[in-house]
Amino acid sequence: MVKDFYIKNMVCDRCIKVLKDELNANSIEVLNIELGRLRLDIKNNHFQILEKLLENNGFLLITSAEQKLTEQVKLELIKLLQELPLKLDKKLSEYLSDGLGHEYSKISKVFSFTEGITIEKYFIKLKIEKVKELVQDKELNFTEISQLLDYSHINHLSGQFKSETGMSLSTYKSQQKNFRNSLDKII
Repeated sequence: MVKDFYIKNMVCDRCIKVLKDELNANSIEVLNIELGRLRLDIKNNHFQILEKLLENNGFLLITSAEQKLTEQVKLELIKLLQELPLKLDKKLSEYLSDGLGHEYSKISKVFSFTEGITIEKYFIKLKIEKVKELVQDKELNFTEISQLLDYSHINHLSGQFKSETGMSLSTYKSQQKNFRNSLDKII
């Protein structure tokens, strides 16, 4: 039986590879796989195998419409930050409404209820993780990083970074340690 499954915590290309390999190893036919979603040709006796396989790899099967919408918001924002420079030609609320086909008030309410944080705050957290990645790459200065992530000024980025991490950009860079959070653990 062909069925779509929505998956929580599936946030990167490595997630796709891990799941595809695991599904193939368990003789579950993968018809399509993308961030947050699987289309499988699955037999009834494979449902328990699928749930166990997902759990063993840090993923969860999404069962409610609210969880699905929340995960779609996360994935849209993660995808948005994969291609730099960040260019939002409209408000984030409009971007999400258009991309997800729902009124922003509904999207925002569901996200805040299920995650206990606003979409805007979540997006800031994602951007700060991207800043950490770019700082560790050591190819760009702070001003260039702030421009890539569409901050109006380096001071705005600096303030958000300090607020989120408790340290300045310079302190973070000088420590040369990986204090990054995985994207599925943000919140």
